[in-house]
Amino acid sequence: MIDIKLLRENPELVKENIKKKFKEDKLVIVDKILKLDKQWKKAKKEEEELRAERNKISENINQLMKGGKKSEAEKLIKSAKKIPAEIEKLGAKRKVFEDKMQEMISSVPNIMSENVPLGKDDSENVVEKEYGKPRKFSFPIKSHAELAEGLGLADFDSSARVAGTGFYYLQGDLALLNQALIRFAIDKMVSKGFTYVETPLMLNNEVINRVTDLNDQEVMIYRIGNDDKSLIGTSEHSLIGRFVNQNINFKKLPIKHTSYSMCFRKEIGSHGIDEKGLFRTHQFNKVEMIVICQPEDSEKFFKELKEITVEIFNELEIPVRVLKICSGDLGDLKYEQIDVEAYSPRKNDYIEVGSCSNLTSAQARKLGISTRLKGERIVPHTLNNTAIATGRALVAILENNQQKDGSVTIPKVLQKYMGGKKVLCKVD
Repeated sequence: MIDIKLLRENPELVKENIKKKFKEDKLVIVDKILKLDKQWKKAKKEEEELRAERNKISENINQLMKGGKKSEAEKLIKSAKKIPAEIEKLGAKRKVFEDKMQEMISSVPNIMSENVPLGKDDSENVVEKEYGKPRKFSFPIKSHAELAEGLGLADFDSSARVAGTGFYYLQGDLALLNQALIRFAIDKMVSKGFTYVETPLMLNNEVINRVTDLNDQEVMIYRIGNDDKSLIGTSEHSLIGRFVNQNINFKKLPIKHTSYSMCFRKEIGSHGIDEKGLFRTHQFNKVEMIVICQPEDSEKFFKELKEITVEIFNELEIPVRVLKICSGDLGDLKYEQIDVEAYSPRKNDYIEVGSCSNLTSAQARKLGISTRLKGERIVPHTLNNTAIATGRALVAILENNQQKDGSVTIPKVLQKYMGGKKVLCKVD
């Protein structure tokens, strides 16, 4: 959510930003907000004038009563009795304008960074840098699902029977490898100065509505029946949502939190070659990180968060690249975003394994998060990033580390979490 002050003072900047996102249909919203803002200001002024008049009449009544002019005072009292109803009526009118404005402002995209490349959709995202070289294979490459099932360590048919597509059973050493990834990522985050937090896996819908944008809610969020709650699509929702309507002590910034959680998403996405497996699922494991910081520090933290994910995959010895998300593919709450993608030998292409976003003040403003410096109210900046989504990390490990006999080598950095085991072998 952008600042109403920016809309008032520089509407053309907001409109130009909308054009850069190729969302011209939203241009009219800016004018509608400004029109409502004028109506809101008028109602607020009338309300304040009535309150001032009421106070003036009250003072006159007091003076008349002190002067023994009771009859004149009673006339003013009779007149004053009408004012509270008029104030209430104007207040209700002002609130209608206010609510409509807030709803519209929520749909106006955040101002983007100058570093965001211009582009209409994900086909125009830009590769920033590549790390590591893809391995060359001398034998036919298997998909991660073929490898996992061939080793007897995953069962996608049973999960489809009991839960439908988009779910899985992992067992034995592959399930333990999943846990090793979680433990490795948590240890990495703690070593980087993040506080580990365990969060709720469901939130009140009011928080969900304020922590995400409308598009995310439509494609991601599982609403829970008649209950006013939803399952989280990422622990970012509950990590950031924890501070809704809170005034944070300035001295506590930056807040750096990390969490492991199960995540739940409605959207699976593209179908075809890898519909079966771990890449796109309704339920998955993820270690997430968030930062709440002073506005001047958010770009520094954006770089730091990005580097953590790259470091994690470098230590897993998986080739990755950083992808700069273009304007047309950038979520409305975001100032800047990069995706980290791992190489998939099966696809001879890169697959998304993490996403890092700087939302500047947009998310915090929507959630009512603030802080104070020398008495002045300031909206802090928020950032989030995927340390590791283990399902996708397992896809990358299985495919990149597969051997000719169908076994899979375990990355060295994970072997200590696996009791020293170095290879995933077939279960008889």
